[in-house]
Amino acid sequence: MREGGIILYPTDTVWGIGCDATNAEAVERIYRLKKRADAKAMLCLLDAPGKIQGYVTQVPAIAWDLLACEDNSDSEMDDVEAPQPLTIIYPGAKNVAPNLLAEDGSLGIRITQEPFSKALCAQLRHPVVSTSANLSGSPAARTFDEITDEILSGVDYICHFRRNDRTPSKPSGIIKLGLNNEVQVIRK
Repeated sequence: MREGGIILYPTDTVWGIGCDATNAEAVERIYRLKKRADAKAMLCLLDAPGKIQGYVTQVPAIAWDLLACEDNSDSEMDDVEAPQPLTIIYPGAKNVAPNLLAEDGSLGIRITQEPFSKALCAQLRHPVVSTSANLSGSPAARTFDEITDEILSGVDYICHFRRNDRTPSKPSGIIKLGLNNEVQVIRK
């Protein structure tokens, strides 16, 4: 990934295609593989909330409240279902590949709690692009078995972790924030 490679990997939601979010050429390769217009932005993963400020010029105050609600890592209640992962679209992105951003300069970021993608972000020390492992307009691959041959053959590396996991997953919720704490629910 440090050299521009793209990978297929498990995330805290569906299987994803990823690359270094600061590498515009790698981001472009993902758009081409997915047959997706680059006007449709992709999100990225980070391994810790404290890293958001490195990629967003001004984090709306409400974002910290949303992230605190999502973070149940300190919970001692093992019988409570974990909250659905949440992608937050922030205004004013910085320090990532320009072709990763939406037309308004915003960037979707999700703090991953899934062990593999969390370790990947930590080791790369950059945000990792996370877009569903499917061609544009096709359903997202909820398990490894649902990934098409075209996607499998189009990446540089396929992670082995969780390939045999048959538990169907679902995409994250998506909320878009404005600088004045406006909240728009994009996907529940």
